[in-house]
Amino acid sequence: MDKQTQTEIEAAVFRRLLDHLDSRKDAQNIDLMILAGFCRNCLSKWYMSEAKERGEAVDYDQARELVYKEPYDSWKDKHQLPATQEQQAAFEKAFAKK
Repeated sequence: MDKQTQTEIEAAVFRRLLDHLDSRKDAQNIDLMILAGFCRNCLSKWYMSEAKERGEAVDYDQARELVYKEPYDSWKDKHQLPATQEQQAAFEKAFAKK
């Protein structure tokens, strides 16, 4: 496979991941962090970082809007629930220094 085709496939997979996450608004960021070690905010930070490496100015709010498909505050108000004590405990356990 040539590099251009690989890049196009990777970009399509990323767009598909964003579409999947958008269709699963019930999947809370804290649950994603507990289970997978990353969340929508992580994707936003990675996007911003990769843009910067390529000389593109993308700030965190712009990156989050790309990932969340709407302004973050709007998404948060509509879809983000307060973390439960169980979620907080699982998060702390998952990221405890060993």
